[in-house]
Amino acid sequence: MMESVYLGVDGGGSKTAFVLLDDTGLLLAETQTSTCYYFTEGIELVSRVLANGITDVCRRAGIETRDISQAFFGLPSYGEVSSDIKRLDSLPAEILGHDRFSCHNDMICGWAGSLACADGINVISGTGSMTYGERLGRGYRVGGWGELFGDEGSAYWIAVRGLNAFTRMSDGRLPRGPLYDLMKARAHIERDLELVDVVFNRWQGRRAPIADLAKTVVEANSMGDRVAGDILLDACDELALLVDATRVALGFDADDLVPVSYSGGVFTAEAIREEFEYALDELHPMYDLREPLFGPGVGAALYAAKQAGAPLSGSALARLGTNRMNDVEKDDIEKDIEFEKTLR
Repeated sequence: MMESVYLGVDGGGSKTAFVLLDDTGLLLAETQTSTCYYFTEGIELVSRVLANGITDVCRRAGIETRDISQAFFGLPSYGEVSSDIKRLDSLPAEILGHDRFSCHNDMICGWAGSLACADGINVISGTGSMTYGERLGRGYRVGGWGELFGDEGSAYWIAVRGLNAFTRMSDGRLPRGPLYDLMKARAHIERDLELVDVVFNRWQGRRAPIADLAKTVVEANSMGDRVAGDILLDACDELALLVDATRVALGFDADDLVPVSYSGGVFTAEAIREEFEYALDELHPMYDLREPLFGPGVGAALYAAKQAGAPLSGSALARLGTNRMNDVEKDDIEKDIEFEKTLR
């Protein structure tokens, strides 16, 4: 008899992850495609990305879509445009051929993976930022208002402040530190004002390439740039505030231990993790910061099992964590490799 099979889909600002696992904790297959963030290209982008990813991950696992017991689709910006919800909810059925699925915002994937669906709070800092937490069956979100007037502490937020610092160093409004030369090298420019052409014309103001400049701010901080360091300190303070507002909204008592974990590329920087822990301690003494158990892709699949009324057992979670390279570690290694490439 075939075990139950769960599909998790984690849509992010730069990629979409697809994970298939069974109820024994065996990872059957995983794959990645491009982002399904559709605000600039239209909602049918989501359909194309999901179709490509589901086809590929099922092929890798050697199964058909009818074999999927339950699926969960964590989609970026889900719920933020009311008129789009009905269409987003209908897309998976067209691909799966059945209705054994649910859709929600991708924030749930990070929480479900990092804490294995246990009560607590997950803070996301990738291209954007937000928190999602659950306590006694109730969920709550803070942040995620978008890059124009929100997403505090995110890679995009850090990058934009890094760009602003570069302009001030160029003009003489700030003393020039390592950030100045690193930003020019990263943008491949000779003249400072060429940065305008790079960001607005070549990159067309797109979120992903701008957010990637957060790595440059992190590198500048490691070289002693005080302005870059202040940007990162402010980012950690903002992320901690997101967590604290979530704790209060979920009704944790003052003496309750509050499990906190994290997801997103910004947290691959050790300086961020250390300062974030300090910022949390300054706000509340009962935060228990934990390394993520699994990444958001696996989290989406775990949440699918929970939605099916059959959350993975402790032994299944242990198998998932020990019988393969933890997907958090794998993702961090890949990000570190990419980060190192940017330094060459």
